[in-house]
Amino acid sequence: MGFLKWAVAVLAAVFSAAAAAQAYPSKPVRLVIAFTPGSSTDIIGRVVAAKLQEMWGQPVVPENRVGAGGSVGSAMVAKADPDGYTLLANSSAHAANPGIYANLPYDTLKDFVNLALLGGGPNVLMVGNGVGWKSMKDFVDAARANPGKLNFSSAGVGSGTHFNLEKLKIATGIDVTHVPYKGTPEAIADTIAGRVCCYWAPLNAALPHVNGGKALALAVSSAKRSALLPNVPAVAEQGYPGFDYTLWVGLWGPAALPADIAAKINKDVLAALASPEVRARLTKLGTEPGNLTLAEFSAFVRKEIDDTQRILKAAGIKPQ
Repeated sequence: MGFLKWAVAVLAAVFSAAAAAQAYPSKPVRLVIAFTPGSSTDIIGRVVAAKLQEMWGQPVVPENRVGAGGSVGSAMVAKADPDGYTLLANSSAHAANPGIYANLPYDTLKDFVNLALLGGGPNVLMVGNGVGWKSMKDFVDAARANPGKLNFSSAGVGSGTHFNLEKLKIATGIDVTHVPYKGTPEAIADTIAGRVCCYWAPLNAALPHVNGGKALALAVSSAKRSALLPNVPAVAEQGYPGFDYTLWVGLWGPAALPADIAAKINKDVLAALASPEVRARLTKLGTEPGNLTLAEFSAFVRKEIDDTQRILKAAGIKPQ
């Protein structure tokens, strides 16, 4: 009789969990976006949130919580109730931060469920029109002639744009001063104004300024040119073969999120990303929509953490 009661209890729990996943979401979902409005993370996160809201019939409410290279937003979600109603949209900074911040208030691998890769795309080496450079060679020559004197912006310490800068410094051997900003819009504004020389702007954020003539694009960070900027050569074409960097955006939940709900979120996000309207909108912005299962995305995140720590070590950056 004891075994029978135990078996019934187990089955009840299983069916209850399945029912909960099937009913999810039954109330508004908060999407914490770890970077500022207008950033690549914000743009991609809001596109996906709008489609999920349509699919789920429940509000999916974006909320920007910024600071410390995206770790402020990550910390908030790590401490949230693991019920699927607080999710995190962050960039590749989520994988870089363990190699940059010594005292993160969370464990990147243990305190989150890796839910989905939302998408990724190249950065654009953007400079203001006033600097007078016409090519990446002009920039590298100027940096070598003035070691430590050129100010190069990023969207914050630990951001993907910061990591891209460190990778460029290693590849070219240049010495420039890193100037971290609150986010991409602020970094772009000061680059255009000439208060800093350059910025690795995410393609989807750079396009309006480059196409509008307010800034000049010297290179793209991907291995090949972008179809959206076909006249802008890749770094690899300009004397640095093998150079390749993609800024990606992912989705996470708190670690104890039930497996059934995590699986449903992944399935629904992939369906949203595969929808013609979302795919068209992201592609137009230079973003390749993600298409990874839960297991594939977890393996991807682990690899990205290892890769970023290796590059940061080579750059001489120690966790602080």
